[in-house]
Amino acid sequence: MTEEGSEPSGSTSSPALMPSPRPAATVRPAAAVRPASESLARRYSSDPRNSGFRYRLGPGDRVRVSVFKVEGYEAETEVLSDGTINLPRIGSVKVWGLTLDEANQRITKLYASILRRPLVYIDLIAPRPVRISLVGQVERPGFYTLTQQPTTATVRASGPGSVGTTVNTSGWPTMVDAIQQAGGITALGDLSKLVLVRPSDVPGGPPQEYRFDYLRVLMGAGSAVNPLIYDGDMISVSKVEGVQTSEALIASASSNFAPDAISVNVVGEVVNPGVKQVKSNSALANAVLAAGGLDPQRAKESNIRLLRLEADGTMMSRQVPFDPAAPLGSETNPPLRNGDVVVVYRNNWTRFNDTLSQAVAPLGPLLNAASLYNILTR
Repeated sequence: MTEEGSEPSGSTSSPALMPSPRPAATVRPAAAVRPASESLARRYSSDPRNSGFRYRLGPGDRVRVSVFKVEGYEAETEVLSDGTINLPRIGSVKVWGLTLDEANQRITKLYASILRRPLVYIDLIAPRPVRISLVGQVERPGFYTLTQQPTTATVRASGPGSVGTTVNTSGWPTMVDAIQQAGGITALGDLSKLVLVRPSDVPGGPPQEYRFDYLRVLMGAGSAVNPLIYDGDMISVSKVEGVQTSEALIASASSNFAPDAISVNVVGEVVNPGVKQVKSNSALANAVLAAGGLDPQRAKESNIRLLRLEADGTMMSRQVPFDPAAPLGSETNPPLRNGDVVVVYRNNWTRFNDTLSQAVAPLGPLLNAASLYNILTR
């Protein structure tokens, strides 16, 4: 041995982590009340791997390594893209996928070849961003990078070489945070079927899948956990099957899972046509009222058409009567989605007058009301 590191007398235990605040190194899911009935959400909260999650190092993590009472061995370094860190005297050490304890043991073993019983400390000083994916019925599905700085969310343009969308949250991100940053759920999102898929802790092992029913919570029928999100997680929001009740639609639209507003284009015989911002899952009647309501002289209440571009590229066209008193979700007052077009047609009398005006417009002063009456009554 060329150098010697000392340790407290009588100590025979293996080196331990330096006691210091490390929120990311000791992350645990937020405290939550167990669901009222047995479910996969309960399985999640009782899973030892989640109740005592061990942070695993990866590219982008910044760590500080030191050896007790040995100068010249301190290093503050970042895990490189190949999963290694560079340390004094021993050079490159692979730590990708290791917990802090496991990384400590590996570094201690390497230093033991040049030091006598080295006492190594390793501390995570800056965790890497959390990279996740969101698929299914969210407004902006795709790949996201979540950081912990409390700043405004920003969206990058996607394309070749793009890293996706970068958003920022305050504190360690949760599943609800991730869905909100993806724009919230769509009008077809099913809050009773949220799926969290988490990679296995064991290399090559099967991923773990957990399902959550937040609709029951919003309806006041139970409770559920709001799990913390870890690097590599995938969140899937299923599509609603069948027709939702008006209570479920209202509960979803008024929750923080839904976007604050959607854009709907109202054209035709309304007082103030144009693109209108309405609350998520608003009824068709709400969009018409946001446009000032029907033009009492020109609109045909029984002939309003809803146009919608479906995910498969087809155009849905549906004729509905205007009935503000109809319940949300009914055939005459369907919930709207972002990008819908509402067309209010002219009544028969207005259509006749407009056609007649166009026909006689070229004649200009040659005809007046009296002569036109005589022509039509002959």
